Amino acid sequence: MKTLLIVRHAKSSWEHPVDDKDRPLKLRGIQDAHLVATHIADKIEMPEVVYSSVANRALHTCAIFCRTLNYPLEKITIKEGMYDFGGSNLLETIKSCDDTVDSLLVFGHNHAITAVVNTYGDKFFDNVPTSGFVMIQFNTISWSTLEDGKTILKVFPKDLK
Repeated sequence: MKTLLIVRHAKSSWEHPVDDKDRPLKLRGIQDAHLVATHIADKIEMPEVVYSSVANRALHTCAIFCRTLNYPLEKITIKEGMYDFGGSNLLETIKSCDDTVDSLLVFGHNHAITAVVNTYGDKFFDNVPTSGFVMIQFNTISWSTLEDGKTILKVFPKDLK
């Protein structure tokens, strides 16, 4: 059994003249990330591995979740390939996870997040919003052979407000 925990980065700001990878989170994004992370903390098991996109907004969201879940920040793996908006690089990163890992938490970007959730989960979402969290379980022993999974939990910020 493999469990994929997938989070879209929190709401980011366009107010700063920086490269896309360097955009910071908005206050609302920080608050929503804390809200969702706190809500799921007692509903999920500690992930064995955490991957984040290299983008500032994804890394900041990842740090908020990891602090809330008591996952050691120094164990976060930053993956350049997760700076992906289509989904193929994100999926390749997930499928390349070591098979000794049963629970993987990833932080990335839309439309890749929504595409992976809708392709591999059994529930359809028009859009996984910023700070959105989805947990999918797969009846497999290998990440490389992921097929249809079961959507176990979905938490979006609007569900908690």
